[in-house]
Amino acid sequence: MKPNLDSDLLRTFVAVADTGNFTKAAERAGRTQSAVSMQMKKLEEMVGNSLFERGSRGVALTRRGGELIGNARRIVSLLDETAASMAAPPLGGPVRIGIPEEYGHAILSRALGAFSKRHAKVEVTVRYAHSGAQIAALAADELDLAVVFEWQDRSGGEVLMRDPTVWVTSNLHQMHEERPVPIALYNRAGWCQDFAIKSLEQRGLAYRVAYTSDTNGGLRLAVTSGLAIAPISRSNIPADCRELTAADGFGDIDASNVVMHRNPNASGEAIDGMEEAIREAFVNR
Repeated sequence: MKPNLDSDLLRTFVAVADTGNFTKAAERAGRTQSAVSMQMKKLEEMVGNSLFERGSRGVALTRRGGELIGNARRIVSLLDETAASMAAPPLGGPVRIGIPEEYGHAILSRALGAFSKRHAKVEVTVRYAHSGAQIAALAADELDLAVVFEWQDRSGGEVLMRDPTVWVTSNLHQMHEERPVPIALYNRAGWCQDFAIKSLEQRGLAYRVAYTSDTNGGLRLAVTSGLAIAPISRSNIPADCRELTAADGFGDIDASNVVMHRNPNASGEAIDGMEEAIREAFVNR
């Protein structure tokens, strides 16, 4: 007989998996630790397997727990989205967003999908550009929300995730083994010189610039086609490619945070809704 999984149990299961700790999960769920423990015991009985391995530092998912967590996240997210769509009145008006190209598919598509189901009448404009241009557009009142990379001083925006830039090579072409190593860079100065090239020079690696592009997609193409290695954010490494680590003689290029800024002149429920949709998309990535 198939178990009838309760959504409340799945929500608590996700909280425990996210925090790795029953106490913190209880705080998130607004329950006592003993109540959370009882819920997880009940869920384990329903699926017929242990879902967590207990240790001195908290809990980790078992193999069976790892199989369940993906579906559990989708169910909880769909329930939240459905509840929000039923509760929220439809909004109208324009929303202007700036975001790095690399998050267009993985993050923004999810945010727009959830937002459009709730608020079909909102006119959304999206601008893909590098972080400096997005901040300038925000200051010029051309954007309502801007998601950018910040790798130096914090600016007061909302940190959505940490996503360091790393050197990436193709598993097929192994261009990192050549000397001088061929590299692909953005065709603008500043970050490339201060971080990407500096990271090679600090490690004494001879290099040659083999390819330049103004987009992240261009750098990904250079790597997958075997032209060069390239600096790419860790969360956006293409298929059949890998990060070059210290074991390869490389390492992190920067310690980028992904940060969301809101135009102080931008107001309205449509912008509030999109801001929350973007935030949720990063949390559930």
